[in-house]
Amino acid sequence: MAFTTDPFGIFKSVISVLLLTFSIVLIMALIAVRETKISEEVHPVLAYFMCWGAILWLTMVEGGQASLVGLTPVNAKLYKDSHKLAYKQTKITNKGDNLDRYLMGRQFMVVLVVFTVNMSAAPNADAELWDLPGWVMGIFLEGGLAMILFTCNVGQLNTQVNASLCMLDYCNNYFGLFTLYVAMFVEFSGLLHASYLVQLLVAKLAGKPIESKEEPRTLPENIFFWGRCLMSLAILCFCIAVTFTALFQSKTTMWDSIPPGVAVAIFFILVCVVGMLEGMQIAFFAVAKLRPEERGDTNFAKLTCNLLFKGEGNNLPGFMIGRQLCVVSCMFFVARVTSVDVDLDKGEESIFGAGPGLNNLYKTGLLGAVMLTILGSISWQLVAAAFPIAFLNFPLTYFLLRLCLLLESTGLCNAAWVIAAIHKKIAGFKRDEYYIGTAEERAKQAMEDDEDALPLGAGHMIKVPNFADHAPKKLQKLVEKDPSSVKYLNALYTDAESQHGKNLKDLKDEESA
Repeated sequence: MAFTTDPFGIFKSVISVLLLTFSIVLIMALIAVRETKISEEVHPVLAYFMCWGAILWLTMVEGGQASLVGLTPVNAKLYKDSHKLAYKQTKITNKGDNLDRYLMGRQFMVVLVVFTVNMSAAPNADAELWDLPGWVMGIFLEGGLAMILFTCNVGQLNTQVNASLCMLDYCNNYFGLFTLYVAMFVEFSGLLHASYLVQLLVAKLAGKPIESKEEPRTLPENIFFWGRCLMSLAILCFCIAVTFTALFQSKTTMWDSIPPGVAVAIFFILVCVVGMLEGMQIAFFAVAKLRPEERGDTNFAKLTCNLLFKGEGNNLPGFMIGRQLCVVSCMFFVARVTSVDVDLDKGEESIFGAGPGLNNLYKTGLLGAVMLTILGSISWQLVAAAFPIAFLNFPLTYFLLRLCLLLESTGLCNAAWVIAAIHKKIAGFKRDEYYIGTAEERAKQAMEDDEDALPLGAGHMIKVPNFADHAPKKLQKLVEKDPSSVKYLNALYTDAESQHGKNLKDLKDEESA
């Protein structure tokens, strides 16, 4: 939901900023006194570098997605000369199936960033700081609230606010280009290719072909592709074996008071919750433009859609904010559950007799990141893209939607809007219409948007920024009975778009004067 300037909205923003500031101070102090894993085992300087480096990179990983997906339908010739680096990026993502490849690679980068922040900033067992009360340590540090607020407000939501409206300016830099190259390399490496096996299986079950913009693979390409799929599957099985062995032997960073069986159960629950939340955003966008009668016929499907599209449709973006809080929270807990903690120097036995080098790899949390990306994120998104109505019919969807809207209503993430406003002012971002006009103006120049450019449906994980307003019920009925009213409404919309374009043109003339 958008930032509000009413007294209650301002109050929540002030509280959110104060909580975020307090959280950052706690995290930085915890690192300084060597009460986190990296600061204790290596040095606080490295922990600071990893923590802030990961968060700053996350801003581009999240903002880059909003920019590159949003620019896909736009004719690239419009910004070829004004935003050369943005053009260079979209030239890559708009080619063939590269957008899908990029999204798969960036999904792993998001999970990896969260795991990195957990390693560098999560408190050690029995950590102490400034003789703070136990409830403060429990809520902000041991419970992870400080890292969740830090990651969501600084690393994710504020960048999505700016990137969704200033797509060209946001990604028009070498940082964005570098991030794109890394995401494409992650996908090319084959580390996540087991996801393609899920993609093929889901498409088969749905009875829908996977639409591709590329020619069928040649024999050498097929050998290379299937070879990476088998390699990825073997890596995934190895990650599962190591993680579950560590869980059952109580050799992870999970709290000592949690029995192994309970830790395994928590892992499954968290993975399923993350998967549901990842799939729900795909399913909600998929049904956003369907008529109400097409959005499922069960009671829970109706309850979910009535709540989601209630009033002016503000609950959809509200869900996205609350969902971000839920997903990041679950990811931090999964990082704690799956990170192996074996100290060979103390004579502890390693998993599967691993030597120092392999044991250090276990301790990085990389294995858990691979598992969560494939099993808790990508797979569920692919299922939701193929079976969106099934997600709406599932009772847990409604309860998770309620939870996300409740979290959003607390205003915990209102600080993101403040950070976004400051960032926009410093960077000098301008809305995309300033450079390329409105959609109506582009259409008049014979450079209209190509909405079919976005690969949707079975086998694709596109998250379309579709926050359309929903008309009142009486107006919907009028449109159904009298189609001529649609022309009148479209005329009003066109006039508004034209006026908006005229205002931007006047603004440009004033600046050049």
